[in-house]
Amino acid sequence: MAMNDSINILNSAYLAVEYIDSFLPDNPLQQPFKNAWNYMLDNYTKFQIATWGSLIVHEVSYFLLCVPGFVFQFIPYMQKYKIQQDKPETWEKQWKCFKTLLFNHFFIQLPLICGTYYFTEYFNIPYEWEEMPRWYVLVAQCFGCAVIEDAWHYFLHRLLHHKRIYKYIHKVHHEFVSPFGMQAEYAHPLETLILGTGFFIGIVVFCNHVILLWAWVICRLMETIDVHSGYDVPLNPLHLVPFYAGARFHDFHHMNFIGNYASTFTWWDRIFGTDSQFIAYKEKEKKQQLITKKKAN
Repeated sequence: MAMNDSINILNSAYLAVEYIDSFLPDNPLQQPFKNAWNYMLDNYTKFQIATWGSLIVHEVSYFLLCVPGFVFQFIPYMQKYKIQQDKPETWEKQWKCFKTLLFNHFFIQLPLICGTYYFTEYFNIPYEWEEMPRWYVLVAQCFGCAVIEDAWHYFLHRLLHHKRIYKYIHKVHHEFVSPFGMQAEYAHPLETLILGTGFFIGIVVFCNHVILLWAWVICRLMETIDVHSGYDVPLNPLHLVPFYAGARFHDFHHMNFIGNYASTFTWWDRIFGTDSQFIAYKEKEKKQQLITKKKAN
């Protein structure tokens, strides 16, 4: 009975969104996107699209999303939004991070990306424009992928902090106490494989078109680069996502090393109490701000 009720609720929600979507104006970018997509299908093989297309989407998205945080360090006005203001970025650290990223991207992640074509073939996942899911279905699928990845990340990330194995794997990622956007995928190769597995679980569960692979890549990179940015910028649209952790939440993890293990959402840390030190830290900050304000008045 409960299962039937859940299915009915989901069907009703889908119909409601579909009804609302029918009143929205046509997307002016849809036709150019359709033309570009069909051009890609006509001129490249599925292997090329799945392999090199996925690599290009990942690399372009990653470094473009890193640009704002990189530029912020040169803008004095933005420094008031930097979380750990006493630990500025350095060229030495950023160059070291960049070199490690290139190694991980091309020697660890690229071999995994090469399996994308065989994955889509085995599960008969379509590439055609006509089979592409509507935008709201794609959004729901990406959210589902994020929920699954977040659960995997919380428990495996917490395990990597165990004192017996921390120094061998996860310590690499914690070389930077004050993170910056490009550092999001700076990690030991084993960590890239262990935590990266969570990314693919949602794909296996939800993927009904190759577009989800690329949409989920962009969503995941957007989130992880934001939480590693080191800046808590107001009016961040990602904060509209329910239970979104954000930069302050994860920045504290790098500063404190203990707690705040989840990647995207706050609920696992809240359930298991691993956000207690973060909550205490925020309370201390609030008290300090009140004292400072009283002294100023």
